[in-house]
Amino acid sequence: MINRRHFLGLGAAATSLALLAGCTGGAGGDDDSSGASGGSITGEITVLTNRTDLAETTLPAYAKKFEVKYPGTKVSFEAVTNYEGDVTTQLSSGDYGDVLLIPNTVAVDQLGQFFESLGTTDELKAKYRFVDEKAFDSQVYGLSLGGVANGLVVNKRVWQQAGVTAPPKTTEEFLAGLAKVKATGAVPFYTNYKDGWPLSFFNSQRAIVADPAINDKFPADPSPWQPGKIEYVTDGLLFDIVRAGLSEKDPLTTNWEASKPMIATGKVATMLLGSWAVPQMKDAAEAAGANPDDIAFWPFPYQTGGKFHARIEGDYKAAVSKSSDNKTTARAWLDWFVNESGFAADQEAIPPAIGQPLPASLKAFQDTGVELLELPAATTNAGKEDEIIKESEIDLAGNIYRQKLVDIARGAAKGDKDSYFAELNKRWSEAQARIMK
Repeated sequence: MINRRHFLGLGAAATSLALLAGCTGGAGGDDDSSGASGGSITGEITVLTNRTDLAETTLPAYAKKFEVKYPGTKVSFEAVTNYEGDVTTQLSSGDYGDVLLIPNTVAVDQLGQFFESLGTTDELKAKYRFVDEKAFDSQVYGLSLGGVANGLVVNKRVWQQAGVTAPPKTTEEFLAGLAKVKATGAVPFYTNYKDGWPLSFFNSQRAIVADPAINDKFPADPSPWQPGKIEYVTDGLLFDIVRAGLSEKDPLTTNWEASKPMIATGKVATMLLGSWAVPQMKDAAEAAGANPDDIAFWPFPYQTGGKFHARIEGDYKAAVSKSSDNKTTARAWLDWFVNESGFAADQEAIPPAIGQPLPASLKAFQDTGVELLELPAATTNAGKEDEIIKESEIDLAGNIYRQKLVDIARGAAKGDKDSYFAELNKRWSEAQARIMK
């Protein structure tokens, strides 16, 4: 079972990090980009995927449809369990299939070394969502296979039992609601501390401030953990939840797979995740004999201008390999899969092609009054945030420093919220000064 985003895997939740030294030679000397758009659509291609659960069933069914449309083609799939690590190694070897999901280890300024340009951001923005998430220097290198919104997966039946029938509008209201949920006997908030990666969703909430330039402004800010700023709001809420005893009793024993039937049956009330998790929790409810309609998706408890805002973003982006011997068919498969396969709809994901309808779960999310925002990638400061993360050793899109935050909040490590945020601001600002000079 995929332990991360079920519809595609861990993707946009993670900020890309620079590849290890020695991985930049994998593309070889092939600088011929014409093969991605010219020539005949025929022959075999290999598609790398992290969907080990679909590689022998659902994906080959899509391939058959493609092969009918383009006679003489053959699509094979290579399923990779440890996708990030193994495919990063394959990039360095130069043998990484014809179409693949771009690993988050590839920094934006390295995209052109490993992947074919699919066109300019200006031309592709008219057709697709999320195109600038894997773009550099006005060139797009990957197309999302589906998008997600960020927010709270809740068991609304439990919240209703606690007297809360609508999404809390502030962090204070949310904490008060969690306290009422605790009185019902349910675990108010489940951190999934041990698996770690769910903690990264506290970094996926930048849209709450409704500033389309925030990704450019963020690396220019030397102290994101100051009161009133985004990291103080999000990480501060995590601290306050744990400090108030509103999360699981022993975070060292959390388990992602076990958490699904827990929220499905009402033993847990709330998790911070992506909208991709909603169908998983509904499936868990059906399997446990519970009501799938108990599962709902709420916005992060923060409003700007009297309104909720939530980021929508593409998950893993699919790309044409720079080292492919059949770039024409590889590009044809990518275009067909994004536009015609129906994969995003089948996975209840936001379709990347503009004009296609949202899944039902996200229509219900919109009914809560939330505005869905696609945040443009940084342009003036493109790549700077990645550099500051590396320099400061604060895994902003990861889980290590947030696990320490949880440990401090529960009394298992020294310090308090103010002292830890001061430490984070110091490390960040020192790195930021060196990178942004």
